[in-house]
Amino acid sequence: MKRIIIIGYMGTGKTTLGKELAKVTGLQFYDLDWYIESRMHKTVAQLFAEKGEEGFRKIERNMLHEVAEFEDVIISCGGGTPCFFDNIDYMNRQGDTVYLKAAPEVLYEHLKMGRVERPLLKDKTADEMRAFIQAQLQKRSPYYEKAKHTLDVNLLDNYQKIKTAADMLCKVVNL
Repeated sequence: MKRIIIIGYMGTGKTTLGKELAKVTGLQFYDLDWYIESRMHKTVAQLFAEKGEEGFRKIERNMLHEVAEFEDVIISCGGGTPCFFDNIDYMNRQGDTVYLKAAPEVLYEHLKMGRVERPLLKDKTADEMRAFIQAQLQKRSPYYEKAKHTLDVNLLDNYQKIKTAADMLCKVVNL
């Protein structure tokens, strides 16, 4: 029985790397946000709008506890998931946690195109986005750094590098 739980700030490539890792290992892949949307029949953005961040985080915690009971899975979590309640400690008890770490400027470049789809970035200017990313990384890093493994993803900018990272991650978590 194996569980790999991928964490990190939005835009680090958790879903992309998780999918590739699932291909390499044959394990089932779950993106926690997609799982939430499927179970709640609403988008994450709709849930944020209707329930606020606090309400969303409660739903997220419940869904994390549900999906993290599955066996032989790779789970990609939302950027804030490990930072609320006792989520990071729970994840560490459930499986191998992997923190995908990237510099603020790399994250900004990844996120600037898709900010409309990110509730926390919507309507922010470029300068506001940079400041927001920096502030959130400072706040969230202590949680992220509790992960059992850390993978620097600053240079994962093409498919071959992503595949190489997935192969390397397999070794790190003994797959």
